[in-house]
Amino acid sequence: MKNTPSVLKYTPTHEWVRVEAEQIACIGITEHAQALLGDIVFVELPALQKVVTRREEICVLESVKAAADVYSPLSGEIIEINAALNKSPELINKDPYNKGWLFRIKFSDPSELENLLSFELYQQHIAVEMH
Repeated sequence: MKNTPSVLKYTPTHEWVRVEAEQIACIGITEHAQALLGDIVFVELPALQKVVTRREEICVLESVKAAADVYSPLSGEIIEINAALNKSPELINKDPYNKGWLFRIKFSDPSELENLLSFELYQQHIAVEMH
C-alpha cells in the first residue's frame, strides 16, 4: 500500500478516482487490485461516449491468474479511454495510478463522490478484506 496516493478517492471494489476538472474524473484500479490479479495480459475498455451508471460493470481485465470486472465508480459518459493499454496492458501493473489509468468520465452527479472512500478508509477496507 506504500504506492497508494492519498489524494485519490477509492471504491470497495478497488477502483481509484482522480477528479481532474469540473465533473471530469480519471479512473483506474488500485495497486492492491493489480497485485491480486497478477500480470495483466488483456484489457477490454469501455466504448467512447458510453453512458454508464455508478457500480455498472464497465471494463474487463484479464490476467495470467483470472479475469476481473471493473465497475464505474460514478455515473456519466465515457469521454476518453487509455488506448495505450490495448498494446501494453502491463502498464496497469507497472504504473496503475499514472500510465495505467483506464478511462475518463464526465460524471453527471457530483454527489456520488461522497460515496467514495478516503485513502485512510480504503486502507482499513483492505485490512478487513484480507483477514
